[in-house]
Amino acid sequence: MLGKLILLGKRNKEEGEKPFWISYADLMTALMVMFLLVMSVALLAITNNITEAERKDAERAQEIDRILTKIEQAARQYPGISIDRNRSVIDFGDRARFETGSSRLSNDQAQYLSTFVSEILSIARDELGKKWVKRIVVEGFADQRGNYLLNLNLSLQRAQRVLCVLLAPPPAQQHVLSPDELEQIRELFLVGGYSFNSA
Repeated sequence: MLGKLILLGKRNKEEGEKPFWISYADLMTALMVMFLLVMSVALLAITNNITEAERKDAERAQEIDRILTKIEQAARQYPGISIDRNRSVIDFGDRARFETGSSRLSNDQAQYLSTFVSEILSIARDELGKKWVKRIVVEGFADQRGNYLLNLNLSLQRAQRVLCVLLAPPPAQQHVLSPDELEQIRELFLVGGYSFNSA
């Protein structure tokens, strides 16, 4: 009978404890650590970008607020002109009020507007003004008398009249804008008209 040969010998313990391949558990642990590290860096970068954007927005709001403060200080010398900080609007009130159905300004109104606009342009020429004042929209308005299209056209004509008064002042006007100011008006000012249904 043939018997099986059984060899009983010492097993090499070091071979079992030091396998050649990394175990799956060790591999997954290393991958998880790498993932956490990458995600931490990404979250830090995103958070840093958000706080940087918030800082820039706050800085922008402060600088625009300083410009509006300068315009308010200039408007204090001109009774009848008010500033709406929420909408960034200069309201000339009765100083630029037109007669019903008309788009004509008196010489006194033209002089008043020209003098005040000269101060606005000087604010727009300083460092903050050059940075943030990109457009000045002259808005004409009309009341509810008449139909919508008539008033829309009239409001546009009123805004155009204000710009024409600034660019081509009448000869009797005391305050005349300089050539640099006239060029600045051409670059900054836009005309807009609104009928009675637009506030």
